[in-house]
Amino acid sequence: MLKTALVTGASRGIGAAIVRGLIADGYQVAGTYHRSSEAMQALAAEWGVIPIRADLSDPAQLPQLAQTVLEQLGQVDVLVNNAACSYIDLFQCMPPEQVRELYAVNLTAVVELTRLLLPSMLSRHRGCIVNISSMWGETGASCEVDYSVTKGAVLAFTHALAKEVGPSGIRVNAVSPGTILTDMTAHLDAQTLDELAEETPMGRLGTPEDVAAVVRFLVSDQAAYITGQDLPVNGGYLCL
Repeated sequence: MLKTALVTGASRGIGAAIVRGLIADGYQVAGTYHRSSEAMQALAAEWGVIPIRADLSDPAQLPQLAQTVLEQLGQVDVLVNNAACSYIDLFQCMPPEQVRELYAVNLTAVVELTRLLLPSMLSRHRGCIVNISSMWGETGASCEVDYSVTKGAVLAFTHALAKEVGPSGIRVNAVSPGTILTDMTAHLDAQTLDELAEETPMGRLGTPEDVAAVVRFLVSDQAAYITGQDLPVNGGYLCL
């Protein structure tokens, strides 16, 4: 039977790399997008991903999203909660709307979409969930306090859910990227990026493919005895 996967935030960057990797591994993949319609359509045309438009900052849309996914895929073998947003400012200066969006997309959507799709896995006693957290969820970042909180909460969610659903044959893990060359780091100037690369023991910044490779491993049979774990992908920038 064809394996199926849902990747949120699939149109660009890490999400698109995960989509390409899973399709290369034989998965039928559905991917969510919000505003990046052109990029998503291009990915669908080249790779065959099923595009599903959804605003993950609106919790009211999540039940319909889950229903659409199950209608399109029939079942969900792999769920990759990748979609996220990031804003940089002093904690006390963050605009309320940006704070709301951060918690809605980075945390509420992860938890609630998992809750909605989990029965599809429980009924078959099999499934794999990978939550994309962040290095800043592990250690915290100045001027990204709310972002760090959401990503740290995703790690706690991963650990707790893994313990609960492990007896049902479902694995739950997290991946915590460091500085990855995506649209989320596009605001950084060349000098800052060079300095970050110099501070990284591996001597370079990460690519979306670096993260996708770890996700592909975690959902594979090679990781059949790995659950409740957080795998950092940061080139040694943060060693825990």
